[in-house]
Amino acid sequence: QVHLAESGGGSVHAGGSLKLSCVVSGLPFADYCLGWFRQVPGMERELGAIAGIDDDSITYADSVKGRFTISRDNRKNTVYLQMNNLKPEDTAMYYCAANHGYAYCSISADEYHYWGQGTQVTVSS
Repeated sequence: QVHLAESGGGSVHAGGSLKLSCVVSGLPFADYCLGWFRQVPGMERELGAIAGIDDDSITYADSVKGRFTISRDNRKNTVYLQMNNLKPEDTAMYYCAANHGYAYCSISADEYHYWGQGTQVTVSS
């Protein structure tokens, strides 16, 4: 069965960095879109970053551009999110998600079929 396991969250001060990891099993990793989404209580789950099936198929939310970097290692079945210059507004539960990629990767959380349980990121001012 498909399983996604996030790790790497924690508490940091503003300006700090964290690197999230998501190990994926149970699917052909290289054929799937991998995304990081985040959610705070009472709010909709929103896009962080998407890594497509091609190395150049990467999408970032405007709120994280220039600060976050998504990458994937198809040999390790792992997707990463390097988060630099963190801001208090980045505080959220971060979820790893996967969906089969055909010609594109959706940026909508509703289109992703497989989800991890999330890892909490807290950024203090």
